[in-house]
Amino acid sequence: MIRYARLVLAAVAAGLAACPAGPQGDAARGEKVHEACLACHGTEVYQPPGRKIATPEALRKEVARWGDHYNPALSEQDIDDVTTYLNTQFYRF
Repeated sequence: MIRYARLVLAAVAAGLAACPAGPQGDAARGEKVHEACLACHGTEVYQPPGRKIATPEALRKEVARWGDHYNPALSEQDIDDVTTYLNTQFYRF
């Protein structure tokens, strides 16, 4: 029984290690979509001291929240792309 539990834990750990950390969007496409954001603010909000986002999950949530302000709203792919762009250029979680 203990051996089985160890095997299960090892399999779960291996699965978690294989999961990508954060969204898997296209940063180049995200940069283009992000240009619409610059109509209201610059990149200073992504850098200290204006930076308020502390986790990759919070970053995606904020991108999605503000993405609803566009007409049409950002798609799930747009959100992933912009989140990936912001993470690679500014946040680096």
